[in-house]
Amino acid sequence: MSVSASCESLAQKRSLSSLLAGREVKRPKQEDGQRLQEAAIQLLDQHQNICSLFQELGQNTDQCNTFCRQTGEQKRAASRDIPPVVAASLLGSELRRQAAQLGVPVTALSVKTILERLNEITDENQEEKDEGREMLTSSQRAQLCVLLESSRELLSQGVLCPKLLWQELRRDQKLPKLEVMHYLHFYNILSLKDEGVRSWLVPRLKALCGWTPPPGQEETKQVQQKVLSAVIGVVVKTGFEQSRGPAAADRRISMLCCSVLNDMLVWLLDAADKCLTVQSCEGGAQLWIQTFDSSLYGVSVSPEALQRFFIHSLTQTLTYNPQLTVSDAITLQNEWTFAKASLLLTSLFRKLAVVFSVEQLLRHLQQVLETHEVNWKHVLCFVSTLLVYHPSAQSSLRELLSRLLSSAFEGYDLENLITAFLLARQGALEGPAIFPSYSDWFKMSFGGGSSQQANSKKSLVFLLKFLSDLVPFDPPQYLKVHILHPPYVPAKHRSLLMEYVSLAKTRLADLKESVEEMGLYEDVSGASVQPRCQAAQDVEKTVSLFESTGRISAAVMEASVFRRPYFLTRFLPALLKPRLLPVKPDARMGFIEALKKADKIPSAQFSSYVESCQKQRQQNESVERPDSSDDPLDVLKVQLQEFTQLLVAGGDGVFLYVSCRSFSEISAHMSRISHTLSVVFPGCPDEPIGQTVVTLCTESPELPELHVKVVNMILQNFCQCQLNASRANPPNKQGFWASRFVRALLVNTQLLSGVLHRLWDLFHNQGPSLTAAHVLGLAVFVVHLHAALAHGTLVRLVPPVCPQPVPFADALSSALLCNTRTNMQFSVRLCVAAVCYGICKGDSVSEQQLQEFIPASLYKKLLYLIPRLLPEARRTCVGEQQEESSVDLWSSVTDGGNTWREAALHLWRHSAFLQLQRRSQYRLCFSEWLKNELGVQRSEDALSDAQRQEYQQWACLELYFTRPEEEGGCEGDVKKLCSHLLNAVMDQQLSDPSLEKTSFQEGGSGTGSCLPDILSRLQELVYEMEVTGLSGSCGHQSDLCDFLFEAVSQRCSPAVTSTSLSVSNELSFQRTLCTWNRVLLALPAVLFIKTKTEGGRTTLDCSKLIEHVNQHQRKVCFPAGVLPCRLTGHFLKGLLCASVRCRRPAEEVNKAWSQMGVRCPLLVVSAACWWQQLSSVLFSLWGRLRDGEPPSEQLQLLTDCRLWACSLQEGQEIQMPSAAALQLAASLHRAWQGCEGNNPSFAAALSSLRPERDAKHKQVLVFLLFLCMKDYLSALMYPQEKSLEKAGCFCMELLTMLVNSADWLLIFQSNEQSLYQSVSLVASEECARLMPWAFCSLLLQQRAELLQRAVCCPGFLHTAVTCYVSVLQLFLEGDAPPPTTERSEKQPEPSHILSHMKRLLLNLISKASPTALSSHQLRQLESRCVDLDPELAAALSVHLDPHGLSPEMDFL
Repeated sequence: MSVSASCESLAQKRSLSSLLAGREVKRPKQEDGQRLQEAAIQLLDQHQNICSLFQELGQNTDQCNTFCRQTGEQKRAASRDIPPVVAASLLGSELRRQAAQLGVPVTALSVKTILERLNEITDENQEEKDEGREMLTSSQRAQLCVLLESSRELLSQGVLCPKLLWQELRRDQKLPKLEVMHYLHFYNILSLKDEGVRSWLVPRLKALCGWTPPPGQEETKQVQQKVLSAVIGVVVKTGFEQSRGPAAADRRISMLCCSVLNDMLVWLLDAADKCLTVQSCEGGAQLWIQTFDSSLYGVSVSPEALQRFFIHSLTQTLTYNPQLTVSDAITLQNEWTFAKASLLLTSLFRKLAVVFSVEQLLRHLQQVLETHEVNWKHVLCFVSTLLVYHPSAQSSLRELLSRLLSSAFEGYDLENLITAFLLARQGALEGPAIFPSYSDWFKMSFGGGSSQQANSKKSLVFLLKFLSDLVPFDPPQYLKVHILHPPYVPAKHRSLLMEYVSLAKTRLADLKESVEEMGLYEDVSGASVQPRCQAAQDVEKTVSLFESTGRISAAVMEASVFRRPYFLTRFLPALLKPRLLPVKPDARMGFIEALKKADKIPSAQFSSYVESCQKQRQQNESVERPDSSDDPLDVLKVQLQEFTQLLVAGGDGVFLYVSCRSFSEISAHMSRISHTLSVVFPGCPDEPIGQTVVTLCTESPELPELHVKVVNMILQNFCQCQLNASRANPPNKQGFWASRFVRALLVNTQLLSGVLHRLWDLFHNQGPSLTAAHVLGLAVFVVHLHAALAHGTLVRLVPPVCPQPVPFADALSSALLCNTRTNMQFSVRLCVAAVCYGICKGDSVSEQQLQEFIPASLYKKLLYLIPRLLPEARRTCVGEQQEESSVDLWSSVTDGGNTWREAALHLWRHSAFLQLQRRSQYRLCFSEWLKNELGVQRSEDALSDAQRQEYQQWACLELYFTRPEEEGGCEGDVKKLCSHLLNAVMDQQLSDPSLEKTSFQEGGSGTGSCLPDILSRLQELVYEMEVTGLSGSCGHQSDLCDFLFEAVSQRCSPAVTSTSLSVSNELSFQRTLCTWNRVLLALPAVLFIKTKTEGGRTTLDCSKLIEHVNQHQRKVCFPAGVLPCRLTGHFLKGLLCASVRCRRPAEEVNKAWSQMGVRCPLLVVSAACWWQQLSSVLFSLWGRLRDGEPPSEQLQLLTDCRLWACSLQEGQEIQMPSAAALQLAASLHRAWQGCEGNNPSFAAALSSLRPERDAKHKQVLVFLLFLCMKDYLSALMYPQEKSLEKAGCFCMELLTMLVNSADWLLIFQSNEQSLYQSVSLVASEECARLMPWAFCSLLLQQRAELLQRAVCCPGFLHTAVTCYVSVLQLFLEGDAPPPTTERSEKQPEPSHILSHMKRLLLNLISKASPTALSSHQLRQLESRCVDLDPELAAALSVHLDPHGLSPEMDFL
């Protein structure tokens, strides 16, 4: 057998590698190696198939798989295989041999051989299994790498020609896959920088991007991304790296690469125009958008080249397909907001903007707008994306707009002007959280006297001409802004503006949005407002104005007359929208009722509204959501879940808060959430809240079920996000996400109202049941909501707690009750979390912004609650403040091992917390502390009675007593301290009438409010002042008396000094004084009687008491003319106690009582009335004070008067005491109040007091008649409480005895000087005003004989006419007593009394002599009657003064 035959036989059994490996084991000598090489060459000479050699070299796939790491065993196995250099050397030798044998170039043969092997690797038969596959399999990839490794060695030997290989590849017009081309470039065989790259690279890139690896082939997916990024990296570097040499070929290749990228960008933008979401995009747009991630390029592309590539791509995007005109942009701009734009397009803009600052981007945008025709949709979407993703874009855009306006007016350039308008409108469309509204921008740019157009007439004409040119294209909302907020125009050019306004109104009419459809008030939103929504805004503002003024606004009244179409078809339907009416009428119901009374609501429409409201209350149906596959509730749920996941990076819970990417993603996501919320709360378009007033119903708000679910979902999501954030970082490192989240809620008033109602319900009704996570999240939510609404929205509580709307934080603070133990603890937990968050947040903001993150109302809650619940906090002084980091403070709140007590104390001692008290808005003044304390329920208080007493004494005497007044204290003034306590007690009584029956009861159980405790503190201070003489600087007791009476006078003075005392003011005055009387009775009686020392003699001074009784107490007496028994006794006790300070107490009591009879008869009458109940108590007191000394003469006279009156009642006659006539009459009146009117003993008793016998008897009877007339008047006004017949009988008997004397008429003329003038100080003004009514009523019920005697009495005619005129005036003014259903037959109607009295007077005047009235009296009566009753005035003139008849009366 020959050598060749042997080799051929062995080749059939063993491979070349195994053969060589077998030779390697024998360790041959050098000569053996030479023989072996000769044998191998001889063997290769017999082996003609070079492709088989390439295939054999590729059998060891592991060696050539560059994408897999080799293990140690694989490396050892590879060391035993053929080295690549050896294999390439063998192949090169064979290729040269065969080429020489065939007579062809060796490069051609090598190219042919490599392509044949390449085709074998990428055999089409294998691709039939996965038709359309763009990536190689793992085995194919490994074989290809071995082939290319050998080819690279052949290239190094000069055997392979890359140019020829590229020509052969392109010959069949079937280019290989992009992955193969990538490896050819990777092994430096072919270059992607070839001039023919554009013809094949673009379709292969699209094919690669459009192919998706089958599931489970993660390695293939990774290779696909690496291949794509590597290819793009080469193309970008080639296209945008600045070459140092000016070679034309390099420039051509660079342009070709740019052309490739442009084609792919156009392909991407075409896909973006067809889809709104990334998931809906067809082809490979999803994969290609990732190639714009700057992190993929690494160091392969320089930063300068990358910026040039991105700026080139941005320019191409902005100028892509510029078919839309400016008019199209004006019309369609509302559809190009960030939320409505394609996510593919916004993602592209976001990635392109990463490597630039906002200023650079806007400068480039301005340059593109000035030098290119642009795609306005892409330009405006780019602006929206920039505003959403970059927090500093707002200020930069404002600067750009200012530059554009300046340039436009300097050169009268329309392009710059229209650009400014489009960009400003685009920013406004993104909402107030992103950019100011269009109306605000327009007013700021053109509304002032220093605006651009105000400089000259030419500038003004330029602007108005521009606005006029926009009119055919402008949406109606912008036309309304231009009309409602017109640009500033000098008065002399006003006609130019009116021409534009007329044109705009005509355009609105063409759009069927005429001026009649415009709202009653300004619309501050630049967005489009539907007529129904505009009407809803008008209704809300109108109701707010009505609630504050109590009147229908002029705008509504004008609209009802001049704009009836809008008023009837828009405004009234929005106002009369059926709803669940509250039990207590609210402002809206009051406004509807006012319109109904003004005949502004058609009856049929009002009846339909009432019926609809009743049906809705009966059915109480919840809001139904439309059946839709895209349920907004489900969409919102998914978006909130994605938002939570967005905040957490990976699974380790680490929050991403500071990166620019995080800001961009959060802003974009919140914009989409806002868009979804606008679907759930359609309401009105998003607008700045401004000074909007939101109504908060605190009793039983009826919210739709859908709204409640959405609000709960929002709050739960926020709490979860905040809990996750708190686990990772303190507030100052949590970034902006919370504020961005909250601000998204402010663009819709309806949503904000729902959030406020839910927070109120949680805090007020469910607070103690909330978990720690909920409390933390809600506290942070409230802080950010307060910061966002600090200078805007106000809240009106219904039912009203405050007369005016209050800030948001104050409204929610009122929901945090401090009346029970559980409510106090919840309030502390919430407020501690909120204030701690605010303080920690302040580390990253300015000092001014810090106040926005710490609501003053919540801070004050802590100032009240922490010292109350934690006694150790009362001992904290300034020196004990802790200088700790915000991390330690925040950990005290979030650490589950800490109790609320530990967290509260930690905060209380923190330096930042203490420093806040230096600001006035963070100080809890003494009056606020008292209001909180009086709201505590004693039965459910956290403190026992003893602990509460200790705490209140500490607060009053240690905390507030010495504190300066500007800090809410009393400056060491006891009177100021008492004044605060007194006002607080009275305010509490007036604010809650139910306390009147329980708070002052002696020996009460103490289950009500803390009013008895505060009253005890007041008593302690007053006793201390009385005993120690600390009431004033002089130390005199009279200062305390003056202080007390001055305090009550100040509270009563508004009602007293009112010129027109309304019923509400009168009732308020009565309640105030009744409350004061309860306080008065709880204080020492001696305080209300002053003593003064003159010439070494101490005397009593009752002037303050007299003034108080006459000015205040007299007005609230019931029954009229008598002080309450306890009050009368209290004053008399004070008189007796104060008298012992004088040298002669009895003598001072007599003098003071005599003075009372003249200056304060009401107290004398009251003492006589209640003496039977008071005498024993007062005599006992006098005995204790004077060691058994007999009572004073005046006290004894009171007893004597009562005994004398009782003896007359029993038919006995004893000597009349020497008391004053009024006191005797009062005693007699009291004794006979229990007798029947027809009792004969009454007439018999009166017979002993014949007026003709003694002048004093007559005075007693006249005073007694006055007292009985009071009873008769009370019976007329309140027949259910008084016996009219009994009072009438008493008056008739007295009148019978006094009818012949003119003195009895004097009690009806209280304004004249007489002996009986003191009666004016007994009855109230109301009683004196109605006394003529009693006179007329009584007179007409008397028998004819008595009436005839009365008529003959001197002065009767003057008195009768005066009383009649007074009654007629009362009747005409509506102040006469109304007719009652309980009138007796003897009590005629008021009109009958007037008619009968008039007939009596006319008859009397006709028979009277001319001397019956003096000239002065006649003129006085004529002047009063001429307007009220001309007939009576004429009768007086005709019969009593015939010579003075005026010409106008001649017809009579």
